[in-house]
Amino acid sequence: MASVGRAEAADCAFEPQGEGRVATVVGARSLRLEDGREIRLAGIEQAGTDQARIRAALSAIVGGRDVTLRGEDDSPDRYGRQSAFVFVEGSEHSVQTELLRRGEALVSSDISEKNCAAALTSAETSARQAKLGIWAETAAIKNTESPGDILAAIGHFTVVEGRVLSVRQAGAITYLNFGRNWTQDFAATISRRIIPAFENAGLGPKSLENRRIRVRGVVSSRGGPRIEVLRVEQIEVLGGK
Repeated sequence: MASVGRAEAADCAFEPQGEGRVATVVGARSLRLEDGREIRLAGIEQAGTDQARIRAALSAIVGGRDVTLRGEDDSPDRYGRQSAFVFVEGSEHSVQTELLRRGEALVSSDISEKNCAAALTSAETSARQAKLGIWAETAAIKNTESPGDILAAIGHFTVVEGRVLSVRQAGAITYLNFGRNWTQDFAATISRRIIPAFENAGLGPKSLENRRIRVRGVVSSRGGPRIEVLRVEQIEVLGGK
């Protein structure tokens, strides 16, 4: 997420995976084409819990429109859905980018292509700065000083912000602790096997101590609320010590 604030880069122009006409919007991140294919929007996560609003936003962009699908892999997931970046006919920007610009989606943490990640991050940042969509809500980013609010988001992709008070290792897991009570306060966990990726990115865990950061991912509970960090892109450093 280090590219926040950059001008938007080329917008996720992967190889074509097919085309079709949108028949219906199935959910906050999925749509069905007239030929029966269900498409899962790659690169983004659901923003908030207002399903009706999010589906309405997606319908307004793609409803009844001809679209082109682009991506790195067109293999269906276990539910038979094809993951892709979706482009409405005549648009240079993906549907994902438009949702992010409106504050109706969050950038996922699993985008490996840097230009694509930069474009999506830029769109999300623009919406956040303008307080559009979910960003109009004061609780859009959870505060680590209120672990109860984070616990309420268990099972949901969430953005959490706060200062790392300590970094501790226990076995194969490194804990970024945001509070003094390790059984109640929020922590981000990093497996030993991905520490080299953080070090190569100049984000060795110890360097994050006393830094204010944002962490994005799915909230779980192991005593206190937790987010497991699987990729460097899940962490965004916000300021100095």
